Amino acid sequence: MTETITAPRYVAYVPLTDLPPATRNPKRHELELIIDSINMHGLVEIPVVDERTQRTLHGHGRRESLIEMQARGMTMPGGLVLDEDGGWLVPVLRGWYSRSDAEAEALAIKLNRLPGEGGWDPREFAAVLEDLATNAVELFDSLAIPADEMDSLFGRVDPEALPGGGREDEKPLLHLPDDKERDGSLSPDDEGRDTHTSCPACGHLFSTSH
Repeated sequence: MTETITAPRYVAYVPLTDLPPATRNPKRHELELIIDSINMHGLVEIPVVDERTQRTLHGHGRRESLIEMQARGMTMPGGLVLDEDGGWLVPVLRGWYSRSDAEAEALAIKLNRLPGEGGWDPREFAAVLEDLATNAVELFDSLAIPADEMDSLFGRVDPEALPGGGREDEKPLLHLPDDKERDGSLSPDDEGRDTHTSCPACGHLFSTSH
């Protein structure tokens, strides 16, 4: 590969029509969810341009969503500016040069995959969702988390240690596969206690042991 060109990173505002997609992009997007998020919060995470190819490296879903929003006649979201003709100018991160098409595609995959590879801390995630479901229902609904995923998450966390659960000062206990003894029984600190889950909307506790 050729030597990397060193350049500073900077943000520039460009017309949507001047932000071509990559020649290959295997990532699929839930455009309606992205549109709803941009409409609610504005454009926060900006697309990235590869200076060598002058094409979008990262942010295809946001690019497509903004094009669709403009085509629908929706109000321009926060984070963009209007040009003299009323067109939308989108902020993009510039200054990175790929050394080859292979490097560009590898980095594009990394930028999409790596942020989610660490997963979620079930205790913290459940507590945050519980707070949102209780105090900011519209924001909670905008997360669009499937019901089965919510059931799985709340079924793994001791609900009594979540906000409003009665034992908020105690560290939540998870009922995970590696939390069991070799014979399959619950570990000693869980003896005599049923596994519970809680409704994220109302906080109702119910047993999942039956």
